[in-house]
Amino acid sequence: MSNRLALEDSPYLQQHRDNPLDWYPWCDEAFEKARLEHKAIFISIGYSSCHWCHVMEHEVFENPQIAEFVNRHFVCIKVDREERPDIDKHYQELHMLLNRRSGGWPLSIFCTPENKPFYAATYIPPHNHNQMMGFSELTAIIAEKVAQNDEKLFQNAEEIMTFMRPKNESVQATVLNESIISQFIRQAEHNYDETNGGFSKAPKFPHASTLKTLLLIDRLHNDPKIRSVVTHTLDSMTLGGMYDLIDGGFCRYSTNEAWLIPHFEKMTYDNALLCELYAMAGQIYGNDHYLRIARESADFMMSFMMEDDLFYSASDADSEGEEGKYFIYTYDEIITALEKLSIPNVEDAAKTIGAMREGNFEGHCIIRLTDTNRPEWFEPLCRELSVLRQSRTYPFIDRKVITAWNAMMIKALFVLGKSNSHYIDQAVSSLRKLMEVMVIDGHLKHSALIHKEPKIDAFLEDYAYLCDTLIEAYQSTFEERYLIDAQRYANKALELFYEGGKWYFSRGDFTTIAELDDGTYPSALGIMVGVLQRLGLLVDSKYTHFAFKSLEYVSLKLMKTPIYYPTLTADVICHLKKHRLIKHRSSELSHINQIFPYPFVLLKNDETLESFMICGEDSCFASTHEITKLDDLIQSTLQ
Repeated sequence: MSNRLALEDSPYLQQHRDNPLDWYPWCDEAFEKARLEHKAIFISIGYSSCHWCHVMEHEVFENPQIAEFVNRHFVCIKVDREERPDIDKHYQELHMLLNRRSGGWPLSIFCTPENKPFYAATYIPPHNHNQMMGFSELTAIIAEKVAQNDEKLFQNAEEIMTFMRPKNESVQATVLNESIISQFIRQAEHNYDETNGGFSKAPKFPHASTLKTLLLIDRLHNDPKIRSVVTHTLDSMTLGGMYDLIDGGFCRYSTNEAWLIPHFEKMTYDNALLCELYAMAGQIYGNDHYLRIARESADFMMSFMMEDDLFYSASDADSEGEEGKYFIYTYDEIITALEKLSIPNVEDAAKTIGAMREGNFEGHCIIRLTDTNRPEWFEPLCRELSVLRQSRTYPFIDRKVITAWNAMMIKALFVLGKSNSHYIDQAVSSLRKLMEVMVIDGHLKHSALIHKEPKIDAFLEDYAYLCDTLIEAYQSTFEERYLIDAQRYANKALELFYEGGKWYFSRGDFTTIAELDDGTYPSALGIMVGVLQRLGLLVDSKYTHFAFKSLEYVSLKLMKTPIYYPTLTADVICHLKKHRLIKHRSSELSHINQIFPYPFVLLKNDETLESFMICGEDSCFASTHEITKLDDLIQSTLQ
């Protein structure tokens, strides 16, 4: 028999509809029941492609003995963190407060009957194991203490609520100066893995925003050492494993340092950010390999993760009950595929793509190249291996459409479109559809299951990433409607989330402060500041003021440890270096298909001009009729 989640749109909540646990969605009814019946509350937060969420579901939530006890003594609430990032952020902060370390998913929260939290954890095993308290033992203790009105438990909950309430903290500002660049470089080099590229040990994440800011700094300083860090990392990530050489697209992260063994889930935001990064790097460095990776990633998203011009949120790591089963091959399957191509020495060819009889992943093989130069026979081999995959069950896809993540992917298509206009056509179509679906009666919404009406109001990240994409759309098409919309939604974001230099991620049921750091993806605050800086030059200088006040508010943290805040660091560098604006008629601007070495160049349509004008924030410096002279003229204004 299904529980209450059967009526929910969220694919993640639907995954739990048949659990014996009597789940509620996040609703007043659940909290009222807990209060009236004096039952503790258990809140579980996760998302549909989360591997450890699946593990805890199988081990704990599907266990009938555990469910029988928990249903009697608790009110259980299940939350999709992609659908309600405000709730997730609130309780992730609680986890950090109680455990002095970051949380993750699944996130497990226990609260008093009055919904005051007192315990936070991530994955919890069904029973005590390796010094970890089990769910059975933990719930038994909590149920008893709540039933007995344990004074210490309820007192702790009151104290925690006091700590969790937003505070009006005094802000210490400091001068923003160019030392942030050298500080960022030093901190990035300290974290840099000289062997494998990247900036961490296992588990290894792509850190796209760190690479993007280093790419920006290299454009300013033409520094071979920085360029080596960027290109070595970009090359290493594409050899296979975390990057799927068969279907294209990036997995969430690598479980080892060499990018070989991925956690096989694929997220829209990772592929959007990396597609944009590789497209930019390919155009800046004249690197065809990077452009190919960007195209393959975009094609993967358009083929596997798009419906009716909108992008789904994620695909799972597991299929048929096994992690990675869809993606891996037996040694014999690879040999057979190579033999079909009439390659002289198939064993040597197999070694070239990382295939060994003993396998490189649990007795199976993940396709992995030794360098970025693909053998002539590699593309035909990929087609053979793709046919093999078509006979398998594809991992579960979460068909939720999230405004911020769609905007990220659409922006990547616009950037990639500078080298192939086919992607601009798709970007235009997807942006049109996103606005049709996610703007209801003039109000921007956060998410919806594909072909369902969105119900949740947008958060700061939705406004920030949508504005960012609208400006990119204007830079690609010079259609004024995109700039008008960017200004409209930036104004709304300022109205909803800005307060004297301080930004909120959400306001309402959960008031959460906008994060500075680039966590799972670049901070909404960092993206929003970048939006305001560009609108300050393209539309009205008042936006530049809001951007500066936002940077000033967090300046002390930025100047001290910029490596935690790559996107905001890029905003500071932009504030110090200043934009340059190229103005001309749209018919002439459309012939500019390069990315300039100077990273802060914007284009603006002016149908009254007869030549290209190079301008700053307050005045124009020079003009020319020749596109080839633009770069030199821009450089001459920077002296």
